[in-house]
Amino acid sequence: MILLNVNTDTLIQLIVGVGASVLALLLMLIRIPVSEYSEKLAKSKHAIVLSFLICGFMMFYSIGQYGKDYVWDWEFLTMLIIYIVVHFSTVIVSYSMIALLRAERKRHQNIYISGLFASTIVAFMLLESYKSDSRVFFWIICVMALTVFLIQSITYIVYFDKAYRQSVSELENYYDDDAEDKLRWVKFCYIMSMLTNLFVLVYICFYWLVRHKTLVVNLYTFWYLLYMLYLTSNFLSFLGSHRIVLDAFAYKTLSGQDILRRIEQNRKRRERKNGEAVPEDVAMPKNIEVSFNRLEKSLDRWVKEKRFREYDKTRDDIARELHTTKDILHLYFATRMGMDFRTWRTGLRIEEAKRLLLENKEASINIIAEASGFSDKSNFHRQFVKIVGCSPKDWRDSDGRMS
Repeated sequence: MILLNVNTDTLIQLIVGVGASVLALLLMLIRIPVSEYSEKLAKSKHAIVLSFLICGFMMFYSIGQYGKDYVWDWEFLTMLIIYIVVHFSTVIVSYSMIALLRAERKRHQNIYISGLFASTIVAFMLLESYKSDSRVFFWIICVMALTVFLIQSITYIVYFDKAYRQSVSELENYYDDDAEDKLRWVKFCYIMSMLTNLFVLVYICFYWLVRHKTLVVNLYTFWYLLYMLYLTSNFLSFLGSHRIVLDAFAYKTLSGQDILRRIEQNRKRRERKNGEAVPEDVAMPKNIEVSFNRLEKSLDRWVKEKRFREYDKTRDDIARELHTTKDILHLYFATRMGMDFRTWRTGLRIEEAKRLLLENKEASINIIAEASGFSDKSNFHRQFVKIVGCSPKDWRDSDGRMS
């Protein structure tokens, strides 16, 4: 049991500990439906929760050590605690971000487990050597811990970059218009997280160079809380872009029940596991014209059923639905349509959005975006302005006369 020693010297640690615990609880309360892709979101969420819980525990632990006989420098002990938190965070955040990349499956779990094990050993040795009477032994452990931290950080950065590049290279095989935006978000958050974690090295230098050590320690500790708030808000926004966190109030403003049904169909489709066998009639005919004629009929039926509103589909998924091959699909749009499939489908989605915006004026624009086939609201707005020439709101306010 940890006995807390709350006073003016430990107030910042208390605030950060409570803040980290509250943020962890908030993320734990968010339920993510089970599906192939949302499973990665859930893993990422659980990793971030673990990082916050470790931060909260270590802050409370540091408060409990205040005033103990072996604490020869309270500010330095606090610096040591926050370093241990950052050591764990580097491993956990790297795992959480890599888990979101499509290119990865289970390979990153091994390096994650080994990283957690190394961080646990480092934390134990630092705290135990700090309590020992030998300062020389303690400083040797500190040098070893910093070396391990640098090696881990470089390893994870290289590993993330490799996974990110592989995911980007696979975008051509994926027909999700929002995939590129999601990858950019993952990269940006990872860069911000690693910069925050690596800044602990600068913070350690400041500690030895400035006179007001308490101020330096408290500034970084509080800054780390702001970083956790930033990461949480961005992760919630990322979940919102996947329509995982749903605005129940906004749904009640819908004037047409058919939109709700479409959204539900999109959600159910995402939750289904892929693994259907490719129909036998998918094989490419010798006569390319015959293949194109069959594809045209399939496309007409596909458009009438408005299946262009479904998102998160690979090129293989689309080809399977159209009873063709991905090569024939690519060749058809390149030679007959003069554009790629995604550009053509985006145009259909925008036309659907234009209609829904006028027919459901009380509905949220975000809901209209999803009902039209866009899972990312920023991408919807960008594509709408690009194709129509005005924002979705301006289109609705002008009753479709603005273009």
